[in-house]
Amino acid sequence: MSLRSRLSWLVPLLWVGCGTEATESQFQDTVASSSHSETFSVEDLSRVSTEGVLQQLLEAEHAAGMPGAFAEVWDGTQVWRGAVGVADVDTGRPMQPGFRHRVGSLTKTFVATTVLQLVGEQRIQLDAPIGAYLPDVVPGALGGRVTVRMLLNHTSGLGDYPDAILVTPEDFEAVRSRTFTPRELVAHGLALPPTDVPGARYSYSNTNYILAGLLIERVTGRSLEDVVARRILWPLGLHDTYFPGTRMHVRGAHSKAYVPWADGTLRDFSVYNMSWGWAAGALVSTTRDINRFYQALLAGRLLAPAQLAEMLTPVRNPNDPAAGYGLGLSYSMLPCGPVWGHTGGLLGHRTFTFHRADGSRRVTLAENLTRYETPGQPHPINKARSKFMVTALCGPAVAVSSAGE
Repeated sequence: MSLRSRLSWLVPLLWVGCGTEATESQFQDTVASSSHSETFSVEDLSRVSTEGVLQQLLEAEHAAGMPGAFAEVWDGTQVWRGAVGVADVDTGRPMQPGFRHRVGSLTKTFVATTVLQLVGEQRIQLDAPIGAYLPDVVPGALGGRVTVRMLLNHTSGLGDYPDAILVTPEDFEAVRSRTFTPRELVAHGLALPPTDVPGARYSYSNTNYILAGLLIERVTGRSLEDVVARRILWPLGLHDTYFPGTRMHVRGAHSKAYVPWADGTLRDFSVYNMSWGWAAGALVSTTRDINRFYQALLAGRLLAPAQLAEMLTPVRNPNDPAAGYGLGLSYSMLPCGPVWGHTGGLLGHRTFTFHRADGSRRVTLAENLTRYETPGQPHPINKARSKFMVTALCGPAVAVSSAGE
C-alpha cells in the first residue's frame, strides 16, 4: 500500500483556523498511553541508548501518520540528528535531518529579540504606546493604548489578520502567489473585532508581530530582513536562515509541505509567497540553526540581562495553566522543569523548538503535514510527538516515570 493511501484516513479536512499557529503547550498528551506507539520501561531504557529511543519515538510519529519528520536534539555537548519517512510522497525521496524548513512563528522570537536589543540601546521604550512610533499605522486612541510590550506578549487585544485572509480552501490557493505589504496585513487585523481591551489578557495575534516588524524598520531606517541579519543571523553564523521575501521556492534541499485536501489527496504548499507571514512567520531555517539561535539567546549572548529578564517574564495562557508567553517566547512546565521555545505552523510545515531553562537539553522538530487534526480531540500524531519531545527534553527515565503516573 502506498504512503498516500495510508494517509487517506486523514481526510476530509476540517477547515478551521488559519495562518501561523498559537504557541500553546505542546505537551498535554505526553503521559497518555496508546496502542499505536511503542512504550519503554525504565529497565528497557537502561539497555537502550537515548539516541535509539529518540529514533524509535520519531518512527512512532511517522507510523501514526506523519509523512516525514526530522529533528536535532542536544544533551549537554552531545548532539543527535534523526529523520523518518519521506520528503515527497510521490517519489519516495527520504527525509533528511539537514533540510531547510519554513519555521513559521519561530520568526517571532527573532523579531522580539531584535526589538529588545533596541530597547537595551534606548531606541525603543518597552512600555511606550505603539502610536508614538507608528502614528500613521495605528492612529488615534488605539495607538495610544497598545504598548510595545503588549505586542510582544500578545496582550494587545488586536485581531489576528490570517482570520481575514486565510479562511477557506480557496483562500489558501489564492494567497499562494499573492504579495501582501505589511501595512495591508495590519489593516486586515485592525478591521477585525478586538479580542479584548489592550492589556487585559493573552490572546495570540500575528498582527502584533507585523507591527513589531514595522517598528524595527521605523526606528532603524533599514529593512527588517537587513536588521535581523546584521544583529542575529550573521553574528551567530546562521547561514541557512533567511527571509524569503516574495520568492516562492525554498532555497536548497527541503521537504514538500502537505495539507490533506477535501478530494482525498495531499496537496503540496511548499511553493508559496510568504509575504503574508513576514515578521510573524516567514523565516526559513534548519534545526541546527534554530537550536544555535535559542541556545545563544537563553545563554545571554544576544540580550543584556535586563532585557532577557523581560523576555522571560510570561503572561498566563488561559488555555493551559502549565504554559505562558513571555516576549516572543513560549513557556511550558514539564516533569523535569520549565522549558522555553516556540512553535510554528504554516500550510504543510510545522516546527517545534523547546529548551531547558538551564541550557542542558534542547530540541527542534520539523514536520511536513499540518491541518490533519480535529481541534480539541486527541490525535495519534500529537501523542507520539509529545512523547518524543518530553523524552528529548527530560530524558527517557523521566519521560517513562511521568507516563506511569
